[in-house]
Amino acid sequence: MQVVKFSLKKANKIPIEADTVTPDNFAGKTKEEIEAILVWYGNGQCPLGDFFTVEVEGSDSAENTKIVFEGDVSRVKRIGQGMSTGEIEINGNVDMHCGFGMKGGKIVINGDADSWLGCEMKGGEIILNGSAAYYVGSGYRGEACGMRGGKITINGNARDYLGEHMCGGEILVTGNVGLLPAVSNNGGTIVIEGNATMPASEMKNGTVIIKGKISDMLPSYKEDGTEEVEGITYRKFVGDVNAGGKGMLLVK
Repeated sequence: MQVVKFSLKKANKIPIEADTVTPDNFAGKTKEEIEAILVWYGNGQCPLGDFFTVEVEGSDSAENTKIVFEGDVSRVKRIGQGMSTGEIEINGNVDMHCGFGMKGGKIVINGDADSWLGCEMKGGEIILNGSAAYYVGSGYRGEACGMRGGKITINGNARDYLGEHMCGGEILVTGNVGLLPAVSNNGGTIVIEGNATMPASEMKNGTVIIKGKISDMLPSYKEDGTEEVEGITYRKFVGDVNAGGKGMLLVK
């Protein structure tokens, strides 16, 4: 097992673009080699060692590499971007784009996450023990497909546009979400245990389950009996009719 621990030397105002911080990139490297890895800071690149105190225990494969951030990294973006294996643990808040495009492995965040958490991810798992901002599991502007696989669990609330353009995978939110969750979805499953506003607009495929209250239910869904999921019976709606959709919206 290899464990790499990071702690910020001092708070940064300009965001650090930490897309090179992945188990794939750290596996088997020494403390000195990891400190020398470059990250973007403003319009230039600087070594990680300029910003973080780094500790390395052991040496192993990417699959057996764990990265731990101690403290607030709410101005550090793109942690875990594109990772395929291993684990990252963040014990504090994190900035935007965490887990973007990840293909495997696991990220655990013991704090809040800024926007675009897990956007366009293809596999792996993200567990957020806090609340999320906008566009969790979504696609970037111009992308027809957001999240394609994997699972995101949010043990808190999420703001607007949860799972926008989602094509696969699963998102579970134990709290409330904001406006337009699952907008333009084309696959995947979203479970919201709290409340939501105007869910599943223009959804073509996929499943959305809402256990709380819905504000402003869209009129472009056709009620189609009931559906039982894990022993719970929901009212079943099919649509979005306006988009020729065959998605399933289940409401308690």
